[in-house]
Amino acid sequence: MVGKQRRLAGDTEVLANTQRLGRHREAPQDRFRTPVRRHRRMAATITAAGLVIVIVTAFALYAIERTGEGPPNESLPTTPSSYIGVYARNAFTGVKAFTATTGVKPRVVVYYSGWPEPFRAGFAATAASNGEVPLVQMNPTNVNLTAITAGQYDSYLRTFAQAVRAYHRPIILSFGHEMNGDWYSWGYTHTTPAAFVAAWRHIVTLFRAVGAQNVTWLWTVNAIPTQMQMQAGVPSPGPWWPGSAYVNWVGIDGYYTTSSSVFSSLFGPTIADVRAFTRDPILITETSATPASGQPAKITDLFAGVHLYGLLGLVWFDTATTADWRLTSPEAAAAFRRGAATYPQDGS
Repeated sequence: MVGKQRRLAGDTEVLANTQRLGRHREAPQDRFRTPVRRHRRMAATITAAGLVIVIVTAFALYAIERTGEGPPNESLPTTPSSYIGVYARNAFTGVKAFTATTGVKPRVVVYYSGWPEPFRAGFAATAASNGEVPLVQMNPTNVNLTAITAGQYDSYLRTFAQAVRAYHRPIILSFGHEMNGDWYSWGYTHTTPAAFVAAWRHIVTLFRAVGAQNVTWLWTVNAIPTQMQMQAGVPSPGPWWPGSAYVNWVGIDGYYTTSSSVFSSLFGPTIADVRAFTRDPILITETSATPASGQPAKITDLFAGVHLYGLLGLVWFDTATTADWRLTSPEAAAAFRRGAATYPQDGS
């Protein structure tokens, strides 16, 4: 959400926001010898075997580049209705305040990564100590996506990938979220879907080559409008799809802004659209409700929708930007607590 402007499926309201500045609503994160005569043949055999290994490795890396396939990633469970996440402007202070208000301990915590910001190992370590999974949204603000594909940012990406690999725990990673909206430099009307797909595949391929197999790749789109709304600026995300070999989960962003907002019209069209080309698990990656929309009822509707559609869960955007997206009343907090209570208690 946010940027130059934001269009919300399920409503007719357009929200402006100039607070981003590239960080998404976040203020400025062994050799040995053998006797020559007896083992000359053995040495030749070893040399040949080494050559074979080099060739096989080269073909494996080529196959990764071509298909996106690599060693199995250290995947997270995909049980429906098992993930509750939170984004809070003041990071873990905000997350703690959210838990104190709702009694709900999130399983996922989010930060938005500017380009070329290094991986926040400290954030990830704190998340791990709390039993949480970090979700990182990489925002290539004002970056030419074809330059990414051409390798001009490989040094930065390789350093990022090495830091992620060194984390040794699962991490959810997304690149260029809401690319089917027109409010970001990497999105609709600003760059082509083909350029986005090529950049996405290049990044995934590089991470896999580095050995960062602890990444769950999250392809995040903005919710599209219903046919009757005729809302411009948010087309079907299909043209931006990188292919199942490069994606583990799908994310959808959407917000309740009026009393008429309901899950079926806010997220339903996008879920149906995505299901036309992938069966990958879906997570609501950004959502909230304005106080004016009737937060308690919308929160109840949100949890019910996640259950009904068999989604992984949701990430609540708990901060104030052009609207106050935080839980603003005891009734809203109670509704969130009741919704969370319907999730599996062990989170698996």
